[in-house]
Amino acid sequence: MSLEIVTQSIKEKMALAAGLDAKVKFDFGDDGVIFVDATQNPPVISHDDEDADCTLKCSLDTFKGLMEGTQDPTMAFMMGKLKVDGSMGLAMKLNSIIED
Repeated sequence: MSLEIVTQSIKEKMALAAGLDAKVKFDFGDDGVIFVDATQNPPVISHDDEDADCTLKCSLDTFKGLMEGTQDPTMAFMMGKLKVDGSMGLAMKLNSIIED
């Protein structure tokens, strides 16, 4: 799964996530970054590495599993496959948006 495909999926999911009102970054290491500014409507999505209220760090493969429902986010977090910097409450909200 490429960064462009993941970016498109995130755009579709964030369009349905009204009221998030936060800045979120998905950090895939060497594969790139997706930055979502959901303080604006519609959310602005870019590949800029900017400061965020919450940053989720994982591999593209792990993120693909999270989106498809084949990887449990709690287990990924406990196993160190998923790291969260910033607001854990916001990360929990993102979990429900990503899995839908």
